[in-house]
Amino acid sequence: MSVRNRGQSNGHANESTKPLHKRDDPRTDPYRWRLRNDRGVQTWHYLQTDEEVKQWPITVADKHYLGLGTGLLELPPAKRPVQAAENGLKFFSKLQLEPGNWACEYGGPMFLLPGIIVTLYVTGMPLSQPEQTEIIRYIFNMQNLGDKNDGDGGWGLHIEADSAVFGTAMNYTTLRLLGVSPDDPRMRKARACLYDLGGALNGPHWAKFWLSLLGVMNWEVVNPVPPELWLLPDWVPIAPWRWWIHMRQVFLPMGFIWSKRWVYAKADTDPLIRQLRQELFTQPHDDIAWARYRNAISPADDYNPKSWLLNLVNYLLVLVWIPYLRFDWLVERAERWSWKLIQMEDANSDYADLAPVNSPMNMLACYIEEGPEAYSVRRHRERIHDFLWLGKDGMMCCGTNGVQNWDTAFAVQAMYETGLATKPEYHQTLLKAVAFLEDQQFLEHPVGYEQSPVFSDPPTAKTSPQHGYRHVRKGAWGFSNKAQGYTVSDCTAEALKATIMVQTLTDPNDPSKTLFPVVIPEQRLKWAADILLTMQNKSGACSSYEPTQGSERLELLNAAEVFGRIMVEYDYPECTTACVTTLHRFNQLYPNYRAKEIRRFIDTAVQWIRTNQRADGSWYGSWGICFTYAGMFALESLATQGETHANSERVRRACSFFLDRQNADGGWGESYRSCETGQWCPHPDGSQVVQTAWVVIALVRAQSPDREAIARAVRLLMRRQRPNGEWLQEGIEGVFNKSCMISYPNYKFIFPIQALGMYAKQFGDAEID
Repeated sequence: MSVRNRGQSNGHANESTKPLHKRDDPRTDPYRWRLRNDRGVQTWHYLQTDEEVKQWPITVADKHYLGLGTGLLELPPAKRPVQAAENGLKFFSKLQLEPGNWACEYGGPMFLLPGIIVTLYVTGMPLSQPEQTEIIRYIFNMQNLGDKNDGDGGWGLHIEADSAVFGTAMNYTTLRLLGVSPDDPRMRKARACLYDLGGALNGPHWAKFWLSLLGVMNWEVVNPVPPELWLLPDWVPIAPWRWWIHMRQVFLPMGFIWSKRWVYAKADTDPLIRQLRQELFTQPHDDIAWARYRNAISPADDYNPKSWLLNLVNYLLVLVWIPYLRFDWLVERAERWSWKLIQMEDANSDYADLAPVNSPMNMLACYIEEGPEAYSVRRHRERIHDFLWLGKDGMMCCGTNGVQNWDTAFAVQAMYETGLATKPEYHQTLLKAVAFLEDQQFLEHPVGYEQSPVFSDPPTAKTSPQHGYRHVRKGAWGFSNKAQGYTVSDCTAEALKATIMVQTLTDPNDPSKTLFPVVIPEQRLKWAADILLTMQNKSGACSSYEPTQGSERLELLNAAEVFGRIMVEYDYPECTTACVTTLHRFNQLYPNYRAKEIRRFIDTAVQWIRTNQRADGSWYGSWGICFTYAGMFALESLATQGETHANSERVRRACSFFLDRQNADGGWGESYRSCETGQWCPHPDGSQVVQTAWVVIALVRAQSPDREAIARAVRLLMRRQRPNGEWLQEGIEGVFNKSCMISYPNYKFIFPIQALGMYAKQFGDAEID
């Protein structure tokens, strides 16, 4: 039975966010935890002594993240939208950190912690005891127990998902490596769930990879990951540099480790590994014919089944390439080039790496190649902390090392859109935010680019092996912080847009003057625009990290199984809109700078937005859930071209799509199942604050004349607001690769604030009952 069918067997989607029953797991003293933010590098620290606690006072933001209650005073009840927006901003501004950004968890995926813990276990570099205690607590709190997803005791791909082998086998293993007894009742429940799913042998490729290097499985169970692919000429259509950046940066160290057939040295003598060999399988470990299970996978995990072509390739690799054609000299050459590319990735990110999937793999590759005392290994070990986040449920692993740039740019825009940016009490908040963005802008290209044959100024989208096939970045912003080192199209766009908004905001008392000083100079704004002009695909649309380099047919080689649309970059309405709207604003400020190129970019991008609309008026979202998210962006693009409800049939269709799905309480609620199925699925818990705000923004951008419908949504946002100005966390907000959900907790502040302010600007700030 597929994960979708498992989720629908009881008649509704299973992502209910109702709390589970309380447990009495050991936990640390939450009042001893502190978040350190060193220019956007965020790490949690546990204070051991009373003197340390005295020297480092807990902040309002710390308390909020830890679920301790902020102690902020109640505000006068809001009767008007702008008052509600300002109440929200008063709360949210208290969460701004000293460098100027906002922080939050970026959790959700349940396959990230296991890779980190396995790597630290096999290298003998464990986390501190407080960290281990909180990770145990988090994993148990995310277990499907009680009324959550049938309560079968397993874990899914993400925190709201049905149980699957990947989540269950790997989180069970993680708990055991952290010292949890197999006799814990929840562990027995997890094993029963795992056995019902066929045992760990039915896990996807990535699970088999981790369990093989741990010594619980045998490498024969892992489908080949030959690093020789990196030796293919660049013109070859399947060359790895053409893959999506996350896929190729995972495949790179995975192939290196697979080629070495590296296994934890103490696996055969470690009692815990020997026990796991008995606990994870439905048959005796010694009787398993490993090679027979390379393609075994539970239907609950098999979101994207392997194609006939991939099965054929794996068959030929196993039976022909490996035994007869994989010569030692070729293996050596492939491993050397893979190692060189791994070093480039580490050098460009100060060992932070792209994300917490390839980061522990790169650490292990350094351990294998250079030994446990190498600087590369020690630095990787230090950077692991960048991915760990402590929340009220325990310590999780974030999807990257944060969302600092992304959320900060949107926070600035929300203040601007509401008109609150002109109020003196928020000037310092805005200036700190823009100062943070200034500090995080890339001021140099990737290592090796300027010495490569493709160097150009202004840059182009051309790439080369000399700089690790990385996209240019001078003038860009990344998703999280400068340390991570990767250009992202919409992050660059939204940061540039936010900066221009603040630096061009006129003084309401003297329109001849601007309200704020110039923080980012003109030349650097132009560098950012140069980067955006490198991001457009032939279709006119934009992707995420770089333009599309390979054909969508490469999905035939998708070996990840649990994800869709993962092999190459795709066209996204969200990224396209961010670039369109920012270049539109930039062109108004600098009308003579690359004007023809910008006009051509905008025209072709907006035309793609038009053609990407579905017949029902919707756009499919790939980074947020789902049609509500993408529709908000797409309508913003159309608005820059003067397309509104009054003059555009496509805008009217988009508005009808939303209004036809408005709930009785005035809000909107969309399930993550929309992302999986490609069809609108209502949220089982009803209207969601974040999605309601997205639709309000979309309808206001479209200049929808249905004021009453929008007012009902605004009423819901105001009713859900707490007396201190905050909104509580509801369902998960984000997604990647169609099947994995991820959290954006600051969205519940940013977008309601913006929606309330935009509504008041369009319809007036009258009292709302």
